[in-house]
Amino acid sequence: IQTELLDYEDLKKGELIVHTEHVIGRYDGLVKLALNGNTNDFLLITYKDNDRLYLPVDRMTMTQKYMGVDGIEPVLDKMGGKSWEKVKSRVKKSVEKMAGDLLHLYAARKVKSGHSHGVPDDSFRDFEAGFPYEETPDQLRAIEDVLEDMQSPTVMDRLVCGDVGYGKTEVALRASLLAVSNGKQVAVLVPTTVLAEQHFKTFSSRFEDYPVMIECLSRFRSSKEQRAIISRIKEGKTDIVIGTHRLLQKDVTFKDLGLVVLDEEQRFGVRHKEKLKKMRKTVDVLALTATPIPRTLHLSLTGIRDISIISTPPDHRHAIITYISEFDDAVITEAIRKELGRNGQIYFVHNNIGNIDKMAAYLKDLTPEVRLDIVHGRLDEKELEEIMLRFAARDIDMLVCTTIIESGLDIPWANTILINRADRFGLAQIYQLRGRVGRSDEQAYAYLFIPGETTLTKDAQKRLKVLMEHSDLGSGFQIAMSDLRIRGGGTILGASQSGRIAAVGYDMFLKLMENAVSELKGEPVRENLEPEINVNMSAFISESYIPDIDQRLSAYRGLAKMTELREISDFKAELIDRFGVLPPETANLLLKIMLKV
Repeated sequence: IQTELLDYEDLKKGELIVHTEHVIGRYDGLVKLALNGNTNDFLLITYKDNDRLYLPVDRMTMTQKYMGVDGIEPVLDKMGGKSWEKVKSRVKKSVEKMAGDLLHLYAARKVKSGHSHGVPDDSFRDFEAGFPYEETPDQLRAIEDVLEDMQSPTVMDRLVCGDVGYGKTEVALRASLLAVSNGKQVAVLVPTTVLAEQHFKTFSSRFEDYPVMIECLSRFRSSKEQRAIISRIKEGKTDIVIGTHRLLQKDVTFKDLGLVVLDEEQRFGVRHKEKLKKMRKTVDVLALTATPIPRTLHLSLTGIRDISIISTPPDHRHAIITYISEFDDAVITEAIRKELGRNGQIYFVHNNIGNIDKMAAYLKDLTPEVRLDIVHGRLDEKELEEIMLRFAARDIDMLVCTTIIESGLDIPWANTILINRADRFGLAQIYQLRGRVGRSDEQAYAYLFIPGETTLTKDAQKRLKVLMEHSDLGSGFQIAMSDLRIRGGGTILGASQSGRIAAVGYDMFLKLMENAVSELKGEPVRENLEPEINVNMSAFISESYIPDIDQRLSAYRGLAKMTELREISDFKAELIDRFGVLPPETANLLLKIMLKV
């Protein structure tokens, strides 16, 4: 289980913290204590009746930030009481049953052997060199993960999670080439026709110099064209086909399908998902998403699905500036005119087809100079495509639309989005919508309009707060984690589990889950050794060396997690590079960690 994905948030004073051996306590900051003439830093954790635990920073890995279920507030317990062991054993029992069910699913996947693809050849290396950007380290890691999965004999089921525009498509392109060069066919499944066309363009231009036959099967093709494409797929003449759920219909059969790429799979219906589930047993599946839905995320965290995260933004990308306000003519007019002033384009999201025409007329009255048009799901395909193409060609300044735009249109000049009644959307959805802008080097703006705060539901308030906290780049994964919190892990695992998750926190829940899975697999459960190192010298990072408390905490956390000497020497070099020569007490701290390792 990838618990390292969970400590993405720096601890703040007053937050709850879970210690593996003690109960849930409250983190009360970093404190310096002098013992026997030596000074060291400790985390102060407070329990019931003001019991205090001073934890040496080099043993920080024994704690995790508490992440529970919304609406259930855990109580602080007495330190060293029996209740914690009782709670843990109760939770362990229920986890064991769940682990059994999940393992059944997992085993079926691991036992079924898939096609093991060959090693990338020279033309593959040429293709990689043709990528016009510098890959980010996360992106390279994701690509390596996928290629390794494809070369192994078991079936791949990997989720690549990365924000809009972070290069997930390139991961899919390289996987597709590997499959095609091994004589297999590739199906790329996307939620909307407009997106299918866009991917078709991307794939065609990237494979321009390669003997790869790419087709796009969607409702934009006449039925005669569709029949021709389907017969080429069946004969194996088509290497890569991109399409909507049209690809899942009965009349589409592949000669030798080797890879399915799923873009934003949460947008597909239940029937389609069932069909995909059957495919998963025999074919490599690569799913791409900007914000995984909580269930998917949970399966990935429990290791039932493999996950790669691309969280580094491309160079020159700015975070989107987000404003929340009540619906206000002056704000709207200013936002529209500001964008027009720099020759940009605007999305106005109004998710109510019943009165979207009225809204468009109202906006036209406010800013008569804006060229606007309306799109929603009830337009016929041809009309929808025409408007979208006119928007892409910059013949329209503002698109008044429903959430139909949330998946994947890549319009670099559109850098302002206004969302009406933002309180009615889910977190992932607003995040996806907001990701429509800011695709280029321009600064992008998002305006979320809500009714007066008094009428907001509690959940809506929490969702908006999370959005404001995670406006930085690459935070799709954190948003999904917060969604998991607001809905509570319970909604994924059934209500019966929420109380149990709340009792021990999500991390401990995952850890118990992991142990249960290992026991069922017959693997030994390795308890991590946490030796306590007592050396007669002061060992800490002083405020004068790293003034920022968050940076100090994250340095301590990094050190506590180290397991190899090489990591320590790299860390030392980084410290000297960033903060200058090591003070003696910081050098002592590194020595202490070396002894521990």
